[in-house]
Amino acid sequence: MLRCSLLKPSCFCQCLKAFNSSAFQERVIYSGIQPTGIPHIGNYLGAIKNWTQLQNAPGQHIYCIVDLHSLTVPKDREETQTSMKQMIACLLACGLDPHKSIIYKQSDVHQHTQLAWIFSSLVSTVRLRRFPQWKEKSKALADTHGLYSYPVLQAADILLFNTTHVPVGADQNVHVHLTNEIGEKFNKIYGETFQKVEIQDTPCSRVLSLRDPTSKMSKSASTHMSRVNITDSDDDIWLKIRRAVTDSQSKVAYEPETRPGVSNLIRIHSGFSGISHEEICEKAEGLNTGQYKMAVAECVIDAIRPIRSKYEELMEDDDYLNQVLQQGGEQASEIAHKTWEKVKENIGISRLGTTSGEKVGTKV
Repeated sequence: MLRCSLLKPSCFCQCLKAFNSSAFQERVIYSGIQPTGIPHIGNYLGAIKNWTQLQNAPGQHIYCIVDLHSLTVPKDREETQTSMKQMIACLLACGLDPHKSIIYKQSDVHQHTQLAWIFSSLVSTVRLRRFPQWKEKSKALADTHGLYSYPVLQAADILLFNTTHVPVGADQNVHVHLTNEIGEKFNKIYGETFQKVEIQDTPCSRVLSLRDPTSKMSKSASTHMSRVNITDSDDDIWLKIRRAVTDSQSKVAYEPETRPGVSNLIRIHSGFSGISHEEICEKAEGLNTGQYKMAVAECVIDAIRPIRSKYEELMEDDDYLNQVLQQGGEQASEIAHKTWEKVKENIGISRLGTTSGEKVGTKV
């Protein structure tokens, strides 16, 4: 125990600051997903399944359907609404619990875009142009401001909720690094406001396309045979996995560099079963890849079937889906309001006479 009575005042302040550091604060885990169609098993194993497990740990858990990010590619109004409904139903069907996590829609919390505007003056255009996602997507889609600046909005998403940890895959690490750069720069200019965000280590399965096992499984792939959606029928799952591209060798072996197709199936099998790659290969001794595909399909079907059943049930209950989003939006807004008021005060744009976290009234 620290004997503060024997410390000099300056030492006492340093001890107090250390005690109040992020190491002693409640863990706040934050992540988001775009509502751009039904999630596939790559989304499930790489993110959603981890979220359902993380929500059982101590701390605050906030998961956002980032509908504003999805608008970087304009879509039909009806498609946008359908995608939103499908996504919230999928998240709940997969096991996200509104009693354990805050689940909300990005556009329901206006402070996301307000904070992003403040942050946009703290990052250079040169820095944003270096993002690999910008280079790839601007060529494939369009050279728009939304695509260009979405990493800034993503930084605002994270820092708005006093986030301590973000569970992301390796390809998203650069976004967390940018988030910390922006937070540090804000703190340097306006005073301590944001804490450093850590990357949450999770068992993340990188699931590749069933038709091209050198690229990630994607919703936007030209053929539906490249992915297994978490609402696919048993027959569709059997067909897609049976037709998955492997190679001419029959032995089941985990060799990602030389045999990406069968290694991808082993990762999928491992992700759903919890069995290690090594143990899977041992159990598959004597099976050829065709026979092994049937084992993988059976494992995936057993895991997906209850999710699909719950999803279909939820899609018939608009009132409940809206209730979850409304409750989550209110909870998220309460946190975001406090952060935004603190930001305004530190910058110097808060209402005269108000203090950080105090709600500004409407009376004139």
